[in-house]
Amino acid sequence: MTTSIIAGSTGLIGGNVIKVLSSKKQVAIALTRRSIPNLPPNITEMVIDFDAFVKNGTLPSCNNVFICLGTTIKTAGSKENFRKVDIDYCLSIARKAKEAGAETLSLISSIGANSSSKNFYLRTKGELEESIQSLGFSTVNIFRPSFLVGERSEKRLAEKIAINLAKIMDLFLIGTASKYRSVKAESLAMTMVLKADDKPGVNYFYFDDFLK
Repeated sequence: MTTSIIAGSTGLIGGNVIKVLSSKKQVAIALTRRSIPNLPPNITEMVIDFDAFVKNGTLPSCNNVFICLGTTIKTAGSKENFRKVDIDYCLSIARKAKEAGAETLSLISSIGANSSSKNFYLRTKGELEESIQSLGFSTVNIFRPSFLVGERSEKRLAEKIAINLAKIMDLFLIGTASKYRSVKAESLAMTMVLKADDKPGVNYFYFDDFLK
């Protein structure tokens, strides 16, 4: 039976990945800092301290790992803390999943990710992509969405305004610019799960690839 690990399971995308896996009756383990209420019966949780996990943590046997973990510089408080979450934590989980038997890794990145970018956020995302690819997974699926739209646990006025603006901007993003359109979290999560057993190698996914 296929077992998946989800990192970032309480976030917008990770939470939706759990819903999709649950609906498909797949076994999954949610990595989390705190207990998650009302998890479906086929989803178990693994509560960890991420700093301790990086040093000496291990993961149970698994086939797939979904890296949906991430933060913002505002939440992290500094660029150093941002890199700790978006690179150190993510890479540690990926390595330990590989050691536990995972052959497929699915990563939430960002449109414009580039390790040579002058933009700190995009440079960090690009560095993570490159580091993940060096770990030896049979399949690495990298998802590069633009603005994410969905029901978050934390309500933020600025984000609500941004969502409304994104809906307007989407109308003008056509042709090659369509990859910058906003993406529904449920659609992205569904695509991630269905593409988990996609062709071997490194595969990139953009707006047009996400299930509508």
